[in-house]
Amino acid sequence: MFFDEEFDVIVIGAGHAGCEAASAASRLGAETALITINLDLIGQMSCNPAIGGIAKGHVVREIDALGGIMGRIIDRTGIQFRLLNRSRGPAVQSPRAQADRSLYRVEMRRTLEETPNLHLRQGIVVKLIIENKSVIGVELQDTRCLKASSVIIAAGTFLNGMIHTGPRTFSAGRAGEPASIDLAENLKSFGLSIGRLKTGTPPRLDGRTINWSAFEAQPPDDVIVPFSFSTETIEQPQIQCYIGYTNENLHQEIRNNLDKSPLYSGKIKGIGPRYCPSIEDKVVKFADKNRHQLFLEPEGHHTNEVYLNGFSTSLPAEMQQNLLNKIEGFENVKIIRPGYAIEYDFVDPRQLKPTMETIQINGLFLAGQINGTTGYEEAACQGLMAGINATLKIQSRKPLILQRNEAYIGVLIDDLIKHGVDEPYRLFTSRAEARLTLRHDNADQRLSPKGFEIGLVGQSEWERFNAKRDRISLLKNTLNTTKFTRSSLEYAYISETLGIRLGDSITLSQLSIRQGVKQEFIRRFLPDDVNANISATDMETAFSDILYQGYLPNQQSVNERVLNHENLKVPENFDFCEVKGLSNEMVDRLKRTQPQTFGQVRKIPGLTPAAISTVLVYLTANQKKIESNK
Repeated sequence: MFFDEEFDVIVIGAGHAGCEAASAASRLGAETALITINLDLIGQMSCNPAIGGIAKGHVVREIDALGGIMGRIIDRTGIQFRLLNRSRGPAVQSPRAQADRSLYRVEMRRTLEETPNLHLRQGIVVKLIIENKSVIGVELQDTRCLKASSVIIAAGTFLNGMIHTGPRTFSAGRAGEPASIDLAENLKSFGLSIGRLKTGTPPRLDGRTINWSAFEAQPPDDVIVPFSFSTETIEQPQIQCYIGYTNENLHQEIRNNLDKSPLYSGKIKGIGPRYCPSIEDKVVKFADKNRHQLFLEPEGHHTNEVYLNGFSTSLPAEMQQNLLNKIEGFENVKIIRPGYAIEYDFVDPRQLKPTMETIQINGLFLAGQINGTTGYEEAACQGLMAGINATLKIQSRKPLILQRNEAYIGVLIDDLIKHGVDEPYRLFTSRAEARLTLRHDNADQRLSPKGFEIGLVGQSEWERFNAKRDRISLLKNTLNTTKFTRSSLEYAYISETLGIRLGDSITLSQLSIRQGVKQEFIRRFLPDDVNANISATDMETAFSDILYQGYLPNQQSVNERVLNHENLKVPENFDFCEVKGLSNEMVDRLKRTQPQTFGQVRKIPGLTPAAISTVLVYLTANQKKIESNK
């Protein structure tokens, strides 16, 4: 067969999954082609122009630690950085940044164009070329055929994409771009199990028509936490976002017009994301709430466009306008782009190996929303792992597989390939059994050695990482070995200043985890040579390691107990409402599945480790009572 060009790896789609996949493969030495429908929309933020958030910020840090690019791009283009959950423990704190949408796209393309071995191609892939159950290339709509040893599909919402706005329905991958219909049908022809999911976006507003004084300002952090471990300063000027609320008048209008929503008229068949529901869903499913929070997020320094986070909708455009005008501050607002819902095909991820390669077709890898996930960050980490493993496979090297206790990326992939999805999958810290050690601040300590070993982390980055690791090791040793007794001046000063009893003695490590003790206070007692080289982030990591050290044995014990009860029986028609401590969502998942053993409980998609442990505790504690009620 004649091929117009030959590559080692071909990546289909240039969203967040495709960009990471192409970058990783090419930097590992593979001649890589990145094929996309429109080269001007590489790295397009189709939905919210933001990166990070709870668990998602952890993932971006892990991507960076392995040598990925998302963290560096958002650090160069972010216009509002915030560390979420500052008031809670370090394990659940997570960075988030609002991006300048157009600048992010420009910076992503510039980065990819400067990457050796990476070749950008514009076109629509209509067919995979398969021989003996192995992929050998792709065919484009313009009849070009490109050869490759591995192909990565990162098609986002483009596979048989269908957009809904009120009664109007049309084929599209996202607004203004054609759907990928031929490739979707081609995948079905290979016997892959295909499903249907749905997601949506809110209207974009003209900021000049908003009465900003009616909304609560949400400023950026004074001290910015960047995403990349290599970023020293954030250069972009920072902006304010704003918070607003819907009202009961708006809610009633939606109730009166639910028949105009394709979500409730029956036109949309795909399952939508539980954790990012449309405004119609919020009004119906949370009828007891008389208002829902909205976030007004400017899309960049040089645009008037504002993203209305929290108002995803598929209602008719004219109704969207009418609803928004009922909100104080939006009396005169104008919509630049109405919101819409989109249905698309996805491939059941249980057909994947841990490397992201399909079981049925050798050399074919899938990454991103095609695997049933939602979110830029979830897509990007899959793209990174697919790009890495597609290249390692070609190079006859050992694959990179991250375990659940090593990374949130490992949790995500393990959830997908073992349990599949029954709705768009979103990552949360609650999905990880080892979340005390899977913090955003120590992602480099966990993963950079792996990134260096495979060749994605460069020599200068590796040297910086080792210097940091040595500093933290020295600091922890100093904190553990510096002890003050009752007879010392330091002991008296600490006791008097903090107004606390210290016992016979206290170490700096014990002092560091006491509530209200700040870094500056600990620094007073550190030797000058240690103090001079330690950064604030070094201290945060050391303090967090010390804080959670005592909890780790219990975490390990709980995890082992869960694994040792696979055959524990669950009574037929058991009412899971009896189990105290389960959320309504967890009860709903258990009821729908009706597991017969605890081993089956563990395999239910979306069930958190905490919920699994809670069910186990109840079943074992009440085993005799349950059996007597049979």
